Formats: sequence, C-alpha cells, structure tokens
Amino acid sequence: MNAERLHRVLVEPRVSEKATALGEQPQKQFVFRVVKDATKPEIKQAVELMFGVQVEHVRVCNIKGKQKSFRRQRGRRPGLRKAYVCLKEGYDIDFMGRE
Repeated sequence: MNAERLHRVLVEPRVSEKATALGEQPQKQFVFRVVKDATKPEIKQAVELMFGVQVEHVRVCNIKGKQKSFRRQRGRRPGLRKAYVCLKEGYDIDFMGRE
C-alpha cells in the first residue's frame, strides 16, 4: 500500500473517558476514527508508520448516525468507523506530550 493512502486512513484519535481508560490498562489499547473504507491491515500499517510502534491486533466498529429532527425536518447525523488498536508489549503512544 502506498504511503499517501496510509496517511489518510487515520482521521483522528478519539479522546474520551473510555478511550483514556483503555490506554491506561496493561493491554495498551488506543481508539482512532478511521475512514469508512479502511481495512484492518491498512489501519495496522498506518499506526505503525505514523507512531513508530508495533500493533498486536485491530478491532473495528461501525457506528450508525442518529436520526434527529429540527422543527418538521427529519435528518440524520453521519455515521463513523472506529478502530481499537492494541499495541504489543513495551510500546506506547503519547498524545498529550507528557514525559
């Protein structure tokens, strides 16, 4: 896979209470929002390329957008795809830049 595609696979890291708790566990899982058509091998290669770590496995979750209404107009929020990335022993990703 080309490097340009791998740089576009990861959209953003998901920083929430749940994601932070997963990162602090001994398994070192991190949550990323990824593009809709990303595959597990692409996500693994993208994380390894961008952060210089080794990935043990990747789990992917598709989340449907909620239906919302505004006055009499019904609409739908966009869905998203999340990747739960588990790192190998001894590797870590530091988003906050702490020492």
